[in-house]
Amino acid sequence: MKIRGIDVPDLMYGTAWKESRTQGLVELALREGFRAIDTANQRKHYFEEGVGKGIAAAKVTGLFVQTKFTYRRGQDERLPYDEHAPIATQVAQSYESSVAHLGAIDSYVLHGPSGGNGLNADDHAAWRAIEALPVALIGISNVTAQQIEDLVAFAKVPPAFVQNRCYATAGWDREVRDVCARHAIVYQGFSLLTANKDVVNHDRDVRAIAARLGVTTAQLVFAFARQRGMLPLTGTTSAEHMRLDLASSMIDLGPEDLAFLDACAV
Repeated sequence: MKIRGIDVPDLMYGTAWKESRTQGLVELALREGFRAIDTANQRKHYFEEGVGKGIAAAKVTGLFVQTKFTYRRGQDERLPYDEHAPIATQVAQSYESSVAHLGAIDSYVLHGPSGGNGLNADDHAAWRAIEALPVALIGISNVTAQQIEDLVAFAKVPPAFVQNRCYATAGWDREVRDVCARHAIVYQGFSLLTANKDVVNHDRDVRAIAARLGVTTAQLVFAFARQRGMLPLTGTTSAEHMRLDLASSMIDLGPEDLAFLDACAV
């Protein structure tokens, strides 16, 4: 897909919670065909340096790399910035650390607002600092629909991406996706499988659709997500599942199947 003039692959490989396996799994994902990597400079849940080493080892071209700035409350003691510095300085320090780990960065994301309601002064300072970075695209994650509206109203450079955990029980995050659509923001959906195990593993009708099409239920979910305008993430550690997830781009769901999946867990 093309986003604000930038070519972005339609499936991202997510690198959270992989620890010592990060380098090898990133290299594997790239060798299997992934060309978009999502990470964060948040050592608590990611190993960004390992991501960079995996990228270097794979030696592929045409790669899209996305990372994130994470506030102190989301970090452990392994901070990529001076926690006593102003927020804008923390963003700059975290970004420079990410460049040292990853090399070129294409997308930079604010890893969630600092609070659950609205945006505050820290969020405004962080966004202004992110707007000043030399990256092609910027975004925000873990947000409500109202927080997106607030950010769009404040931003000089509007977000290109919103990244949220996508629950089928909330209509696949329909309220947030609707706001994104109104503002030409691409919705990145993560935990599409792990957050929706009842749909993926146990729903007989979903399994019947997958069987009729000759695909896995995971492939069905990724195909559905794409056709509903999402950019899905997968964090599988299986080479076979990597290949299957990438192959889901070839699946074309009809209107009845799309409508059923829209409502299957609401």
